Amino acid sequence: MKQIIVTLVFIGASISSFAQAKVAIGIKGGPNFANINTDASAGENYKNRTGFNFGAFVLFRGEKIGIQPEILFSQQGSTIKYSGDPDVKSNFSYVNIPLVVKLYTVAGINLQVGPQIGLLTSAKIDDSDVKDQLKSTDFSLALGVGWDLPFGLSIDGRYNWGLSDINSGADVSSVKNQVWQFSVGYKLFKFGSTK
Repeated sequence: MKQIIVTLVFIGASISSFAQAKVAIGIKGGPNFANINTDASAGENYKNRTGFNFGAFVLFRGEKIGIQPEILFSQQGSTIKYSGDPDVKSNFSYVNIPLVVKLYTVAGINLQVGPQIGLLTSAKIDDSDVKDQLKSTDFSLALGVGWDLPFGLSIDGRYNWGLSDINSGADVSSVKNQVWQFSVGYKLFKFGSTK
């Protein structure tokens, strides 16, 4: 009985927190610094690949907590360096859908965490198409920090920690995405008094 009461109180507090929620719709974009984590023998040769991310978000903000679903195009992959040979570039493109929970501290600064699903749109190693060697979906955990500034601006820095093996080819080595992602956002539409 006590557990039911505690649960109902928690649900009631959550509902009342979001009953006065402010809603904002915006766009965001910025650079990615992507790599892959692999147990292959050449794993130490995998270096960051610079790409970009861009897309849209909806922010539902309560007093201290915000929920922000997003849809982002994201360039990922890595650069493989071999001694004396030209670099090999793996270029993976995803449509990522994170669902981020934002815990607000002071002055719009917030901590971020949430799950992310990625849908593979293309995959090339140099000029060779390798999409059939990768799984069509990728699951990650987004961890980050952000700052909601006045005038509708926001700045985010996240680490997208790949949880699933994206390799579906004959090679048995595990391959996971690892992405440092930075972005600047702008709230195009605001309902309520979101900053």
